[in-house]
Amino acid sequence: MNALENKTAENILVIGGGMAGMYASLDIANQGYTAFLVEKRETIGGRFSQVYKIFPTDECSA
Repeated sequence: MNALENKTAENILVIGGGMAGMYASLDIANQGYTAFLVEKRETIGGRFSQVYKIFPTDECSA
């Protein structure tokens, strides 16, 4: 039985503020738990903020 099935845990720590960490925190909060998101850098988003460097012209590569 994990922490999400056992309602005794009220606070859950999510380490990493990338897209997966933000989505996990939101999902946890929507289930009624308190989610604490911790990121070591000064901004969240992980590598998502670098997408413009890969696709600077708003075109998808094939």
